[in-house]
Amino acid sequence: MGRGRVQLKRIENKINRQVTFSKRRSGLLKKAHEISVLCDAEVALIVFSTKGKLFEYATDSCMERILERYERYSSAERRVLGNEVETTHANWTLEHAKLKARMEILQKHERNLRGEGLDILSLKELQNLEHQLDSALKHVRTRKNQVMHESISQLQKKDRALQDQNNQLTKKVKEKEKEITQQAEWDNQQDINNNGSNNNNNSSPSIILPYQLQPLNNIGVPFQGVMIEEGSSARAQHHHHNNEPLLPPWMLR
Repeated sequence: MGRGRVQLKRIENKINRQVTFSKRRSGLLKKAHEISVLCDAEVALIVFSTKGKLFEYATDSCMERILERYERYSSAERRVLGNEVETTHANWTLEHAKLKARMEILQKHERNLRGEGLDILSLKELQNLEHQLDSALKHVRTRKNQVMHESISQLQKKDRALQDQNNQLTKKVKEKEKEITQQAEWDNQQDINNNGSNNNNNSSPSIILPYQLQPLNNIGVPFQGVMIEEGSSARAQHHHHNNEPLLPPWMLR
């Protein structure tokens, strides 16, 4: 198994801390030497132990020359940074002054548009202000008319849509009323037909037979035709005709 990763924190054990310092110091000095040889770089390394002991490494043992070079470059860099900071500060100061002056001008112009502070304005400035107000009023009126026309157009569209919907509803109502009327007429006709059928079933129909010629009797006179009706009266009449002769008795003799 490989060695686990060491957690970077202060070693509490003094002996272990000293051993680790010695090992890491040797490795650090070795790496500094290797980078100076491999890359032809000037390296200066300064290490102070816990007890204040100094350990150092410098390329070609020229620690003073490397430190002097470092100090020279650090000073130049600080001066450049200082100049940049000063230039930036001066630019921001100038920009702030410009913005402040412009803000004051805009505030003054706003007061003039509200009708305030007009006493110090000259005739030309007042004419320019009047021209600006007229132009602004024209833009406001144009925008107002545009908004009104758009609103009227939308209302007209809604009105047409409502009219179409109303016409459709009216058409549907008329069709429904027509259907209801037809259904009512149909129901009335059915009731009339049903009542007529019931009346015909309750009354007994009479059947009238035409007169028929009877064969001649003994003396060559035909019997009279008879009308036969359904019901008791018809049967009684037929029985009367059958029982009573139509000729007087002396003619029969």
